Amino acid sequence: MGNHVLDTTYIDFYKEKGKYSGLFSWIFSTDHKRIGIMYLFGMVIFFLVGMTLGFLMKLEMLTKGQTIVDAQTYNAFFTLHGIIMIFLFIIPGIPAAFGNFFLPIQIGAKDVAFPRLNLLSWWLYIFGGLLAIFSLFLAGGPIDTGWTFYVPYSIRTQTNVIIPLLAAFILGFSSILTGLNFVTTVHRLRAPGMTFFKMPLFVWALYSTAWIQVVATPVIGITIVLVIVERLFGVGLFDPALGGDPVLFQHLFWIYSHPAVYIMILPAMGVVSEIIPTFARRTIFGYKAIAFSSLAIAFIGYFVWAHHMFTSGMSETARFVFSLLTFLVAIPSGVKVFNWVATLYKGSIYPGVPLLYVMAFIFLFSIGGLTGLVLGSLATNVHVHDTYFVVAHFHYVMFGGTAMILFAALHYWFPKMFGKMYNEKTAKVALALIFIGFNTMYFTMFILGYQGMPRRYWDYLPEYTALHHISTFGSWILVAGLLLMFYNLLMGLLKGEKAPMNPWGGTTLEWTVPSPPPLENFDVIPTVTHEPYYHPNEEEKH
Repeated sequence: MGNHVLDTTYIDFYKEKGKYSGLFSWIFSTDHKRIGIMYLFGMVIFFLVGMTLGFLMKLEMLTKGQTIVDAQTYNAFFTLHGIIMIFLFIIPGIPAAFGNFFLPIQIGAKDVAFPRLNLLSWWLYIFGGLLAIFSLFLAGGPIDTGWTFYVPYSIRTQTNVIIPLLAAFILGFSSILTGLNFVTTVHRLRAPGMTFFKMPLFVWALYSTAWIQVVATPVIGITIVLVIVERLFGVGLFDPALGGDPVLFQHLFWIYSHPAVYIMILPAMGVVSEIIPTFARRTIFGYKAIAFSSLAIAFIGYFVWAHHMFTSGMSETARFVFSLLTFLVAIPSGVKVFNWVATLYKGSIYPGVPLLYVMAFIFLFSIGGLTGLVLGSLATNVHVHDTYFVVAHFHYVMFGGTAMILFAALHYWFPKMFGKMYNEKTAKVALALIFIGFNTMYFTMFILGYQGMPRRYWDYLPEYTALHHISTFGSWILVAGLLLMFYNLLMGLLKGEKAPMNPWGGTTLEWTVPSPPPLENFDVIPTVTHEPYYHPNEEEKH
């Protein structure tokens, strides 16, 4: 691939010899690090679009009746907010950006197994995202079905349904190709001496996730195609007026979409397992338990989909079985949280920004997990199904879980990816605003939900007014914190001090290469002789 000259200016990262220059040297690059950074910048842009839609939705709920938009526009807002945040930010988030960048380095490889396939994955991601945004401006108006595309409404509505469905189908292909690449890379390109039980736990999490991407994603692809076919040709697969079964669509949709929750959260858990031993200055507690719990979550996650459907008319036996399985999937998550806390116990803890994000994650994700058991229990599910309680639970798991750790990963690996440091004091202020704003906005929704406020409603009864005021006020604090965080990182990128090779004292392989890493990562492929979180000073301490 040619000789590499390291250049730490942010425009010329990973300069490589080739026939392209400027922007084209990025969008045609097969370097896994460049592809990871392109994913990251794409996701931040899509996130800001989704955040703006969410902010406008909360502003609409500030007062009864119409505040800024009508009911149809509100329906379009929550649909596009969901599609963008789920398919363009949360699902690809950590695997596509940080997995692409760090998985090969953490296992001692020069690149992923299929570099050109990796670039194709990014092109499909960008094309799918732009197609979803493009559908906003077509005749008929933006899609208004909600991000779940439930039939029969998605078959009968006159809004633009086919283009966003096509976008989701293309994004699914991007996810499958990334999964295939990661599985092959882990099996074939590990450095000499790196057995499976010497891999970093982030790699374990990405490996488990990749199998879900490969096995589960085709189900949603087929389901999307069937909805498009039904809209175009009226074949009667899901539309009850034509002899179809709308509950069948729900089964097919959630057979993918509940494992997709673990596509979102498993890589985040892998990042937590990297940050905690680094900032506690000690080896991870229960390495094998955490590794196997990732596989257990991936496996059990396939069998719990119907807990989204307890009110759809299933048999009592089916509801009991799916409720039991839902409680079982909480066990490996509990194993992880226990091991993380045990790792911190008696550690020499340095409270850096990434660790503070992890602490916020453990608090928020625990609330999300416990309220998930409320929804998994048959007795309570019937009462809070399709209320704001579900909205709050979902955001505590997805935003409080996956997004918080995506931000933690960004602050943890920022010096390694860009060779620059950000302002830590500003980052801590931003985190405080995000944490306070998030809880003010979403914990209020738990109360609204068990009081009976239905979700996806444009208006509400007078008794919910005060809580909607509090929730909307929380959204302003949350958005202020997010904007401050991104501004601080941008300033770090443009004007930050040069980062040292290992600013946090990490022990995995990415901290043994320069910041940012050279083109082929390693001058000499390393030989691995010990487990990834080995701290020599820990033996002296004890």
